[in-house]
Amino acid sequence: MKLSVLDQSPIRNGSNAMEALQESVQLARLTDKLGYTRYWLSEHHNTNSLAGASPEILIARLAAETERIRIGSGGVMLPNHSTLKVAENFRLLEALYPGRIDLGIGRAPGGDRITAHILNPSNTFDPKEFVQQVVDLQAWLTDKATPGSMQEKVKAIPVIPSSPDLWMLTSSGESGLLAAHFGIALSFAHFIYPVGGPQAVAKYRQQFRPSEHLAAPQASVGIFVFCADTEEKAAELEAVMDYRLLSFEKGKYDVFPTYEEIKDIEYTAEELARIRANSGRRISGTPAQVKARLEQLAADYEVDELVIATITQDHADRLRSYELLADVFQLSR
Repeated sequence: MKLSVLDQSPIRNGSNAMEALQESVQLARLTDKLGYTRYWLSEHHNTNSLAGASPEILIARLAAETERIRIGSGGVMLPNHSTLKVAENFRLLEALYPGRIDLGIGRAPGGDRITAHILNPSNTFDPKEFVQQVVDLQAWLTDKATPGSMQEKVKAIPVIPSSPDLWMLTSSGESGLLAAHFGIALSFAHFIYPVGGPQAVAKYRQQFRPSEHLAAPQASVGIFVFCADTEEKAAELEAVMDYRLLSFEKGKYDVFPTYEEIKDIEYTAEELARIRANSGRRISGTPAQVKARLEQLAADYEVDELVIATITQDHADRLRSYELLADVFQLSR
């Protein structure tokens, strides 16, 4: 089993963006030494609880701070950007760190639609435009364009012999079908929508068409994980995340409480129903408990790689969770 990291650059209660980014540096160094396969950075906008607005900038820093682990985006929200600029950003990163860069792309805005429009005023949110962006991106990353096309006339620089690994991020079956059509690796965000994932990945495999980037289908699954030395500690981390996910559904995106602040809350029946529904988005427990559930998740999806997202109020708890996972899965160091 391969384990990877999804870092959303969370800003803990009482902390700030600068500290959050330094914590990302620390976590990248640790997971590089522990034997994790990838370290992905997300793109979010217009929120006070997440610091990762520009994954391509943070990738450059983290790649310089690490030696083996692949560093990439999980992901770049392609409709927010010029496709040529994305291609050039990641070609430059690949030139600096050959064989270690991943370009994960998604079509969600990474925030609200008003912010997405300001980021890219030409964005009409038309799915056909995203499809064209994928066509353009593949051509610019491989230098294989249709004769006479725009992609042939305009090159993405620097021109280099290799290209970053390309991934499509999805929490639905639709983007999975796009990934299959274009021959792109697929990562299913189970931590966003824990329904229908195995079926979506199975359809992706069935309809996969080889490309310049990928000869055979490749898939992974993303999940929230809270691993702790004791069941009591794991339950506390789980309780805080349950509260946060419930707050997100109420439009409160900048809530990051401690366990002490929420432990005595009495939820309504409706809130408890939503907590139960959201429980499929995360796995928590002691190392042995988490290992068994992660192995079952991987079996359900028929994948050999899991992308782990862990957000805690205490940064030490976050580091410890990744350490425990590395130990119980006996990752190579």
